[in-house]
Amino acid sequence: MKKLYTVYMLRCADGSLYTGIARDVAKRLAQHLSGKGSAYVRARLPATIVYTEVHDGRSAATKREVAIKRLSKKDKEILIIHKNIQ
Repeated sequence: MKKLYTVYMLRCADGSLYTGIARDVAKRLAQHLSGKGSAYVRARLPATIVYTEVHDGRSAATKREVAIKRLSKKDKEILIIHKNIQ
C-alpha cells in the first residue's frame, strides 16, 4: 500500500510562493515556522499554507511538485484560487 503525500504551497511574508511535499503537512509547517524548514522560507517568515493536494505515493507527489514549480506565479495564483472555490 502506497503512503499518502501532500503537495503544498506556502505564501511567504514577501508574497512569494514556496512549493514542497510532506507526509504530515502540519508537522512540516511547524518546522518551517520554527526556522528548521527550508532556508528559502526561513528568510521569508511568516508563511501560511495556501494550497494542498494529496497524492498516492512519493513519486506522484514529486512529479506534481515539479510541475507546479514550473508554473508561472500567475498560474500558481490561478491554481490556488481555483482550489479554494471548489
